[in-house]
Amino acid sequence: MVFNSSYFSFLTEQIRLKNIRKVYGRCMWYRLRLLKPQPNIIPTVKKIVLLAGWALFLFLAYKVSKTDREYQEYNPYEVLNLDPGATVAEIKKQYRLLSLKYHPDKGGDEVMFMRIAKAYAALTDEESRKNWEEFGNPDGNNIIFLLNLYSRGGSWWYRSIRYSGDQILIRTTQIYTYFVYKTRNMDMKRLIMVLAGASEFDPQYNKDATSRPTDNILIPQLIREIGSINLKKNEPPLTCPYSLKARVLLLSHLARMKIPETLEEDQQFMLKKCPALLQEMVNVICQLIVMARNREEREFRAPTLASLENCMKLSQMAVQGLQQFKSPLLQLPHIEEDNLRRVSNHKKYKIKTIQDLVSLKESDRHTLLHFLEDEKYEEVMAVLGSFPYVTMDIKSQVLDDEDSNNITVGSLVTVLVKLTRQTMAVSSLSGETNKNRTKGGWQQKSKGPKKTAKSKKKKPLKKKPTPVLLPQSKQQKQKQANGVVGNEAAVKEDEEEVSDKGSDSEEEETNRDSQSEKDDGSDRDSDREQDEKQNKDDEAEWQELQQSIQRKERALLETKSKITHPVYSLYFPEEKQEWWWLYIADRKEQTLISMPYHVCTLKDTEEVTITQHDFNHLSPGIQEQSGQHGEALSLKKQKQKPGPSP
Repeated sequence: MVFNSSYFSFLTEQIRLKNIRKVYGRCMWYRLRLLKPQPNIIPTVKKIVLLAGWALFLFLAYKVSKTDREYQEYNPYEVLNLDPGATVAEIKKQYRLLSLKYHPDKGGDEVMFMRIAKAYAALTDEESRKNWEEFGNPDGNNIIFLLNLYSRGGSWWYRSIRYSGDQILIRTTQIYTYFVYKTRNMDMKRLIMVLAGASEFDPQYNKDATSRPTDNILIPQLIREIGSINLKKNEPPLTCPYSLKARVLLLSHLARMKIPETLEEDQQFMLKKCPALLQEMVNVICQLIVMARNREEREFRAPTLASLENCMKLSQMAVQGLQQFKSPLLQLPHIEEDNLRRVSNHKKYKIKTIQDLVSLKESDRHTLLHFLEDEKYEEVMAVLGSFPYVTMDIKSQVLDDEDSNNITVGSLVTVLVKLTRQTMAVSSLSGETNKNRTKGGWQQKSKGPKKTAKSKKKKPLKKKPTPVLLPQSKQQKQKQANGVVGNEAAVKEDEEEVSDKGSDSEEEETNRDSQSEKDDGSDRDSDREQDEKQNKDDEAEWQELQQSIQRKERALLETKSKITHPVYSLYFPEEKQEWWWLYIADRKEQTLISMPYHVCTLKDTEEVTITQHDFNHLSPGIQEQSGQHGEALSLKKQKQKPGPSP
């Protein structure tokens, strides 16, 4: 059964690899996966034997639990009814008498006869009798066995406490904490130097890390080819041989240099460790930022936002095998440094990012890539269409508040983000890429939520003069300007009005009564409508609150798979899934507002609730990236260069 399941999983994996061959066929991890041998039958047999042994053990344990037996210390002298220290002749004589009495052939007790025979054998054997007299049992000293058991358990415990919950050496975390605190603003060179100082690359702390005698010859050759390594500083462990080797291998990978075959295995080992180590460095930076916020000491300075984002960029660079300022078009197959100029420096199109290439028409794109053959062009289009395109629907609110959409200074804001992932092929068909063309490359950032109607700062409008009666002084000036004729006409009009006042007074009273009754009825109707609207709003807010609570409960109970979508990476030796970092940052002040949320389960849609934060300096809420306050919700990809996603 176990063999069939393992073989079935192997066939399933082979079918999956066959289906994605058109897109991922040129990736290093894909080719290494194909070279993986078929499952061997020996481990399967071992598993079957192990399961059978456990089944037998459980059966025997069940049988023993059903057997009622009182514990009694074994003493061979008591079994033979002899005093301790009896001679061998006395033991044989007593055994002869008891065997005649309890022998099964003569109607005796079989169990008692077996106990007598065992006691006789223990006391007549010199070694067993000596062990009994010295240690109290015929088997001898068991202390050595117990010490061996305890030593093995202690060694296992020592190995386990060296690692954190994410299987990162605690010594590595300490190294990262020290150097991040020492250098609060780390550029890319310094970050690579600190990353290579991890104890995972040290053979003293990790048995999988190897150090070969040929490294003394090959590593200096690579250093001369790279030519940008600072070897003058003496900062252990950053200047130790293992750290220098890891740094050189990482830099050669980013430059896509060819290295000797003896170093390829070490480079693959180092690259597989990089994403987890960079995630640990992100956690260290976030912890130091929280500590700096909680402390009022000015000497304790928090790491900058640039250091945090450089860690995220380096993770993308390591997976794609690209340097920081290289074109993102080099992620595509068949696009090399030689033919890159034909695409990026084209007179008509001037394509700089992947999204620029996607936004072109099919005919223009085919004209631009005319130097590729038809098969290569189709492969480029297949890879380009598989790239992710992520949109964000952002809603910020203040929970447990009457007006949850009104964000004021000092409010505890909860940000609900709905992530929707599509492929570039789907998004280009829907026309979204043409509408939302953003900056590409490493510097691409995500758009934040738009301003709500309540959050906009309205400027005071200038009121226009309304067509009402002018004040009395102005009326008099106008009358004087019209002359005497105008005054006489005005007097006549006043007399006519006074004469008609008595006749119109009764009609005005009746009209006022009817008008007041209509106004009272309309006021009651408007009050009733307002009450109904308020009740509907309250019910909607209550339902939304209940849905948010249920959403949080489901998120706590559900265990989603972290297998999302494979990343297209030409030079990474291991299959990586699409993971993302989601955080809120102040671009103007260069500060981190919310801690990065690691999104590892985004397949199609994912809802993320960022923990409440105190926005003391933020009045209108989270703005767009080009807004007045500069707060932006950023989404960065951990395993792939974030050029395609907004």
